[in-house]
Amino acid sequence: MATYSSALASNHESLGYLYSFAPENEPGDDEGSPASHEHDPAEHDELPYKVELWNTAKNGVEQVLAVTANASIGYAAYYAATREHPDRYVTLRHKNSFVSRWNGPAN
Repeated sequence: MATYSSALASNHESLGYLYSFAPENEPGDDEGSPASHEHDPAEHDELPYKVELWNTAKNGVEQVLAVTANASIGYAAYYAATREHPDRYVTLRHKNSFVSRWNGPAN
């Protein structure tokens, strides 16, 4: 008998995801391994939008606050970061291009 978590993982396998929500070979599970490693992992790892918090000297990224494949989610994270860190330099990038920059106050 398949558990809810392994059935959910099997559903994600059919969508092309490599995530497993249950340990492999769970007792009582009549299905095989829910995650297949036949897919190209590079196609799932490409998340082109990044929200970055820069150091106070503005010469390097201190922390990457968000990484996403969706532009709307990236902008929402960027907007939230500018509100959370109004005095810091925050950027939204798409791959190697800047989409938006928040410089903070120039005091």
